[in-house]
Amino acid sequence: MQNRYTGDIGDYSKLGLLRALQSAGFSIGLNWYLTPDETHNSDGRHVDYLKQEKYRACDPGLWLGLKAIVDGDNREVRYMENDDILQATFFSDCLDFSDDDVSGKRKCKPKAERTALRVDWFRRSLARLAAKDIVCVDPDNGLVVPSAKGSPKENKYVLPEELASYYAQGSTVVYYQHKARRKDPFYTDQLKALLRREDLPGASGLALKFEKVSQRYYMLIIQPQHREMVEKSVKNMLSTPWGDHFRQL
Repeated sequence: MQNRYTGDIGDYSKLGLLRALQSAGFSIGLNWYLTPDETHNSDGRHVDYLKQEKYRACDPGLWLGLKAIVDGDNREVRYMENDDILQATFFSDCLDFSDDDVSGKRKCKPKAERTALRVDWFRRSLARLAAKDIVCVDPDNGLVVPSAKGSPKENKYVLPEELASYYAQGSTVVYYQHKARRKDPFYTDQLKALLRREDLPGASGLALKFEKVSQRYYMLIIQPQHREMVEKSVKNMLSTPWGDHFRQL
């Protein structure tokens, strides 16, 4: 997540899902996986949904809340951290791998420093979000790929062991997955592989695809004690106008 994305269609879909789960009685934790804003592309400009009644119909309260943030040019995650948007515990510490050299130019920290920084950052997130029924993680790109492992861009991904650590605390985990030039089975197979991990005992999975404007996935790693209620909540959500935009895979 980057602050410049605040209030875009990705936030509307993600927060809509979390609000549906919250309405079923789940407590929510959200780690934004916040990273510094980039300027090399125009990502985050998908806000035309705020002019369309078909999106407003999905969750009018959320739609109006995000519209006020975007219209007020308050595009920082802190403006979404309020009960009108989502009643949740948030972790918004920035995972920043950049550094300044003596000339003031931005560069990347060495790998050892990045690793130590991430370990400490994640430890703090675990403490912050402990005891939440649902923990959602919102990295820019989704589950880490081999080419990004250990690289300066690893902060744009979630690591499997991080998902497992949230799960070990008793939380059902939702992770955002960006859709690149791959078909749906590639991403659902990733989820299936995760569920075979020994550190995710008893977990079941559920995959949702948001298909409009900018396609993306929300992957759920579900605690056994939450399974029935989570599945019912998703079914109920898909029976509303959200069903015109989400599809269960």
